[in-house]
Amino acid sequence: MSERGEIKRDGAKAQKNSGRGVYQKGDSQWHDFVVDYKEYSKSISISKEIWAKICTDTFKVSRDKYPVLKLILGGEGTKTRLAVIEWALFEQMVECWETQNDKR
Repeated sequence: MSERGEIKRDGAKAQKNSGRGVYQKGDSQWHDFVVDYKEYSKSISISKEIWAKICTDTFKVSRDKYPVLKLILGGEGTKTRLAVIEWALFEQMVECWETQNDKR
């Protein structure tokens, strides 16, 4: 599936000229996130430099949004979709989830 297809699948808003220019960085905006999509058939190695660029691109769009890397792994057929986010954000999400479950 193409990047455009993934953006549509997510219901995200595509960034105009995402790979070019200064302001519309990242591939899309989805809720409070600026999403960068990467698709690989088998594997990917993530470096500090890759994550730093995703963060920098996000902050060029908005200081109020969070960076996320959406990895799509697999060839034709079954694909695995993963979100890479900062651990501190993941902790906040777990805390909110626990708070919601405590109210039930």
